[in-house]
Amino acid sequence: MTTRAALLVLADGRFPAGGHAHSGGAEPAVKAGRIRNAQDLAEFCRGRLHTSGLTAAALAAAAAHGHDPLALDEAADARTPSPALRTTARKLGRQMMRAARATWPSPELTALAEARPRGAHQPVVLGLTARAAGLGPLDAAHCVAYESVSGPATAVVRLLSLDPFEATAVLAGLAPDLDRIAEQASEAAQLGIDSLPAASAPLLDISAEAHAAWPVRLFAS
Repeated sequence: MTTRAALLVLADGRFPAGGHAHSGGAEPAVKAGRIRNAQDLAEFCRGRLHTSGLTAAALAAAAAHGHDPLALDEAADARTPSPALRTTARKLGRQMMRAARATWPSPELTALAEARPRGAHQPVVLGLTARAAGLGPLDAAHCVAYESVSGPATAVVRLLSLDPFEATAVLAGLAPDLDRIAEQASEAAQLGIDSLPAASAPLLDISAEAHAAWPVRLFAS
């Protein structure tokens, strides 16, 4: 039985999964001048949602659906061409796993943690966490889709001193897109791993590699 309270806990930005230390590509975009105001932030978030956000949401939905998490982890690797982003996804997955096992212990989480001691991809861990919490694929997809835009929005508030009300308005304006992406991801998860989307954002990949080499940065990614 799905519990909405568990969904609120998992989707809460205060859930100790480490996401607050990452900008989702917003920091290099700000430095490059591609994000200067709320309108730019909205365009950036929409692009991220429909590419890497969709891919991640589908991986999470597939894990929540019950597909093999190790096979999904390999699929996530194949869909993440940037070594820097693969490293980030596994670090976030390791932190998510620690929080998940303390909150919703399950044999499936334990098995994945033992099979991937350095961390599985974060969307896969989140999907398995949703499953352990009694949530479904659509719930997991919603969590990841929202996270894909809320992280950059929060980061830009810090990076540009953007009005938090404007950033929140950006997220609210993306609500219809978030629902569509979550539904699309959930539907794809029902068809099997080979049917999962592999939408890409090459500029995010390139920026991630450049950002990883910065000697000084505010966010880890």
